[in-house]
This record gives sequence, structure tokens and C-alpha cells, in this order.
Amino acid sequence: MADETPENETTPDEAAPEAAPTVDEAAPKTAPAAPAPAAGGTRRERLEAKRAARRPAPRGAVSIEQREAERLERRAHTAKQRRAYRARQKEKRAALRTERPVAEPVQATEHGPGRAKVRQGVVVSSKGDKTITVAINVVQRHRRYRKILRSTIKLHAHDEANTANEGDTVRVVECRPMSRSKRWRLADVVERAR
Repeated sequence: MADETPENETTPDEAAPEAAPTVDEAAPKTAPAAPAPAAGGTRRERLEAKRAARRPAPRGAVSIEQREAERLERRAHTAKQRRAYRARQKEKRAALRTERPVAEPVQATEHGPGRAKVRQGVVVSSKGDKTITVAINVVQRHRRYRKILRSTIKLHAHDEANTANEGDTVRVVECRPMSRSKRWRLADVVERAR
């Protein structure tokens, strides 16, 4: 019994020549070509043909170069659409600018390059020579609790001519450091004390 082999079994010597793939078999198999849509076919056949044409080919059927070429083609198409969209948007903005009257530029920030901070407050002391102390009342709402918070900031300002007196409402402007505590100077007296 050991010498006999059943008819459906093969020995390793017989199987070897058939198992080795040939060069033609090792090449990737191409996908069956989609039938061209027939002009006289039924509606269903035409739709199937369109779907088959749109369906991507199996991964092994398309070479790397072809995939790269398709990817570049898609990118070029997308870029072309993006350029056209941006050109249309640019034309719309230009049309809106010509229709609208030119608004005067609004000074968005209080200070910045070339613009000093300006504060208004009441003089609480003018005892020092060429120096006044200005109290500025700050009223603001707490960001989380929404309670109104009141605080007072005191600034020392340079008053060259000693023109401001206690109780005057004055406007002070930011300047270079004049001393250890003076970084402001008197701009003008808004209202005199009675």
C-alpha cells in the first residue's frame, strides 16, 4: 500500500514543473476593458458602461507611472479650479470697492508706533516742583462675574510751567522716563477747579 499512490494525488516530482510560474503568468493581469457605451443600448447598459469607465482599475493593473500621472493631472485640475475661483473672488471684491464710498480710516488702537497713550484724570497733588499727581478712575466689568469694578490709578506727570493745581481735570500723555516715577507729561488742562 505504501507504494501505491491514489490517482488524484501527485508526487512532488510531478508537481514541481507545473507549480513554477512562467514569465507571462508573473506579469500583473489587466482588468477586463469596460465595454464602450453603445448608442443604441438600453439605459441600464449605458449607465453600467459609465460606472465601469469611472471605476478605478485594480491596484496591480495600473503601473506606478500611470498612477503618478493621474495624480498630477488631478492636482493640475484642482489648481486650475482654485485659480479660477480666486480670480472671481478678486473681481467681486474689486467691484464692491468701486461701489462703496471710501470710508475714513478709523483709528482702531489708542496707541502704537508713533502714537502715545493719552489719559484724563484729576490732579490730587501739585506739591512737587514741576510734578503733578493725577488720579485716574477706572471702571470696568469683571470678565467672568460681570460685576462692575472701580479702581484708581495714580500717575506722576511732568508739569514744566507748574500750571495745574489740585482739583483740575487734566490730560496727560505718555513720554520718555523723566525720573524714577515720571513717565507722563501734562498735555493740557481740560477743566479748572472751582
